[in-house]
Amino acid sequence: MVKMEKKLYSVIIGTGSYVPAKRVSNDDFLNKTFFDANGEKLKKSNQETIDKLSEITGIRERRHAANDQLASDLAHLAAEDAIQSAGVDRETLDYIIVAHNFGDVRLGNVRSDFVPSLAARVKHKLGIVNPKTVAYDLPFGCPGWLQGVIHANYYLRSGDCRRVMVIGAETLSRISDPHDRDSMIYADGAGATILEAVSSDKPVGILAHAVRSDTLEHAYMLWMGKSCDPQHQGDELYLKMDGHKLYEYALKTVPLVVKESLEKAGLPISEIKKVLIHQANGKMDEAILKRLFKICGGEYKPEVMPMTISWLGNSSVATLPTLLDLIQKGKMNDHKLESGAAIVFSSVGAGMNINSVVYRMP
Repeated sequence: MVKMEKKLYSVIIGTGSYVPAKRVSNDDFLNKTFFDANGEKLKKSNQETIDKLSEITGIRERRHAANDQLASDLAHLAAEDAIQSAGVDRETLDYIIVAHNFGDVRLGNVRSDFVPSLAARVKHKLGIVNPKTVAYDLPFGCPGWLQGVIHANYYLRSGDCRRVMVIGAETLSRISDPHDRDSMIYADGAGATILEAVSSDKPVGILAHAVRSDTLEHAYMLWMGKSCDPQHQGDELYLKMDGHKLYEYALKTVPLVVKESLEKAGLPISEIKKVLIHQANGKMDEAILKRLFKICGGEYKPEVMPMTISWLGNSSVATLPTLLDLIQKGKMNDHKLESGAAIVFSSVGAGMNINSVVYRMP
């Protein structure tokens, strides 16, 4: 019998998350005043606007950070959870990568604070002494956490390091325009994972990935702009989105990237037990998965796609690691990730950036 050569693989050994306690229901938006992009007050009632958004996205409530919490605070809490889950010494972390897009934004002050980096703040809050624990930030839109995982995979597979923590943290509620109906989509949260280099004669952990950035024609489907309220005073900029174009782009392109990652891994879609996709829009995610299975020659079943958007909203880089942690901690009803199961992570976001990772549970 030919003995298989052992190779290094990147395996997730611990997960953590922080879900803010503050629940914001759809009814909390009934007394808001919404305007369209031209500064005209919406003709539909708030109830009709809320019902329509809920129908399209599936969002019924979302979580907002406490008034005194910043994105780096949420990231720190998720990191502590992941360290406890992994059962490792924090001083043995070689890298701390924090994915975010807006830094620490204080309530009532729409300004991004990046200095020092959020990763440096998290390392400081963790009390890590080791100067060899390299901490850096990664802004990559909503796919930032998954891109951090891809970075970690390169470090770990090279043999240069042993353990990497990747965190996704965001407080989108702080940079959303309260007079824009899209503000109902955004949420706050943080998720963290610890990956370790494992020597194995069988493929395990990260098997393959695919990434693309379509910037020539699609870079500005998300942008920072002034409030929709024509009476708004001040020069603050808020997150804006062309939701219709983004929907069309994602529906067309995300399945292609996932298909590419599956082909690199040499796996048919029939072997994939779960697809953990960025929680941005319930109907969009369902349409993406149906198209993916169609182009890959498989049969889509709803149970392949665990969802949190109905109660957590869209927390950008935090959605995927939070979803993973909730499943691993047995908090997602019937969704389980059993040993040996092949799963897919995928995300789409500002840039426009798309990534996909094929992963086999250890």
